[in-house]
This record gives sequence, C-alpha cells and structure tokens, in this order.
Amino acid sequence: MASKQEESVNGEFQYLIFSPKGAVEGVLLDVEREPTQIVFDRHDEESSGDFETLKQGQKVVVRAKREGPSPKGESKHAVFGYVRLISIDGRKPNKRKAAKGAAFTGVVTRFNYARHGEPNGVVLDTGDFVHTKPEGLVGLKLKVGDKVSADGESRSLEVGGGRVVEAVRVNGKRIKKS
Repeated sequence: MASKQEESVNGEFQYLIFSPKGAVEGVLLDVEREPTQIVFDRHDEESSGDFETLKQGQKVVVRAKREGPSPKGESKHAVFGYVRLISIDGRKPNKRKAAKGAAFTGVVTRFNYARHGEPNGVVLDTGDFVHTKPEGLVGLKLKVGDKVSADGESRSLEVGGGRVVEAVRVNGKRIKKS
C-alpha cells in the first residue's frame, strides 16, 4: 500500500476545531474560498500550539497529507493530516516558547486543587495553570496577588486560552518531584 504524499496547503486561518472533550484536534483553513480541515494526530497536544496565537485571516502554509475516505461517511470538505507549519503571513514561524524550559509569568488569581482537595498549583492572570503538585506548592508559600515566574514543559489547556505548565522551577526555587 502506498503512503500518502505530503503536500503544501496554502490558505487563510479561520479557527481551531475542538474534540468533544474540549481538546484542540485541528484547524479550519479557507483555501481558495473552500473550507479545508487540517487534523492533528490523536492525543497530539503539541501541534495545536503552532496555531493558538493566530488570528482569523492570517495566511498560512501547512505541510500535510490528504486523508482518505472515512468509514463514518463522506466529508463536506477536504481533510488533511497535519505534518508541520511552514509559514505564517509569508514568514517562517517562530519556535514556540511553550516547549521545554519556557518561562511563564503572571499574578496568582487562584489556587487549583487535586481531586482529593489539596492545592496542587496556581492559576495566573494570563490564564496559565502552573502545576506544582501538592508537595511542590508547600514550600513556595504563595498567596493570591503574588507575582510568579515558572519554568517547565507546557501544553495547551483543553479549554483554550492558556497553558498547563509542569513546573520545575517557580520564582527561582526548584520544585520537588515525587
């Protein structure tokens, strides 16, 4: 069986497409006045980060593979599997800061709690959730209104608008790992 060929898809970004559970599972582009869907691999939380800051109408070039027919029925438009983002408005995309070691800063607006009720991190005014685990939060002595700078790997929140930061350092203090 032949593998699908990669091709360049040139279009205007329209919006993010969500899964029934609230994760970002793809984007919709306008390609020559036709809707074109780009889908990410299942459980691929990183690819959505390539698009999360785009505004409707920005021109993008995406490397993708045309999807075959679905056993669930005929598609209403072209569907491609995402490979990588080539350009935004004619420029090479910047490497996302939301990778390993990225810095996230903001002001604590509230605490987040583990399922058993113990605080396990803070939510910043930027919408980012800094996850420290309960044992990591204890030594930080944070309160609402405190400024925070956190470093760690991150991924998009499933509800959009922010990132989950798996903190390794907060305000210069190393976070204990369990």
